[in-house]
Amino acid sequence: MRNKRPRNQKDGAKSSAMRKFKLGKKIQEQRFERSAKQEKDEQAKAGVRLNKYIANAGICSRREADELISAGFVQINDKVVTELGTRVMPKDKVKYKGKEIKPEKNVYILMNKPKDFITTVDDPRGRKTVMDLVRNACSERVYPVGRLDRMTTGVLLLTNDGDLAKKLTHPSHEVRKIYQVRTAENLSKGDLVKLATGVELEDGEVKADDVAFINDQFNEIGIEIHSGKNRVIRRMFEAIGHQVVKLDRVYFAGLTKKQLIRGKFRFLSPKEVQNLKMLGSKNPIK
Repeated sequence: MRNKRPRNQKDGAKSSAMRKFKLGKKIQEQRFERSAKQEKDEQAKAGVRLNKYIANAGICSRREADELISAGFVQINDKVVTELGTRVMPKDKVKYKGKEIKPEKNVYILMNKPKDFITTVDDPRGRKTVMDLVRNACSERVYPVGRLDRMTTGVLLLTNDGDLAKKLTHPSHEVRKIYQVRTAENLSKGDLVKLATGVELEDGEVKADDVAFINDQFNEIGIEIHSGKNRVIRRMFEAIGHQVVKLDRVYFAGLTKKQLIRGKFRFLSPKEVQNLKMLGSKNPIK
């Protein structure tokens, strides 16, 4: 009979911590499932706003849908509806220009954005956009969640799930974003302290949640932030007197670009989608 290796106190502590972590995660998932079911039931009773229904059908944005409704292009149960705020009930039939429309299935695409592409659905100046990279990915009308500027690379999510997109970009959810930054000149430890304690920008103070040098390279740092301000990383470094020459987002809301080469994309797994949706729960996974 084999002698079992005696467990020491460290092994026991690790095992106990792992059990607590798994239990906590399971409870959180169950809470999320109950919340999602309750939200779905409430939506079935109250209906969906007509502009949201049209947007979910891939016709246009909610704002543009309001214009279509006001113009008399939309019918519910064969009756023209022009009143904004009208709600669609589960058994209603909605038509746009005489053709019945239904909400599309939700699609979630993860891209490793290359530089020299604009993060927008359409560019009036005719420059390349991230939509060019997913042009034939799906028939659904997806759009970028948040924005990476033209020369910034890395993790970018595209979806047609408007509710999720709103949660991921709203400051109250404090969604984690991690960037790898290279500057033209070396930074000092004092520069990192300034980033961590806060720098004043024209639209308010911003500070990093965490910041550190990468592999003792004093012009390369990793910075974690949850602010959604426009070009916030580049502006923070400008505020402390440094020019960013390379900016790469390596992490967004639990998603990374692992095994995804630059300029390519993939669809999220059901588990990844669930984790994103849990960001709206009481104790979000960030």
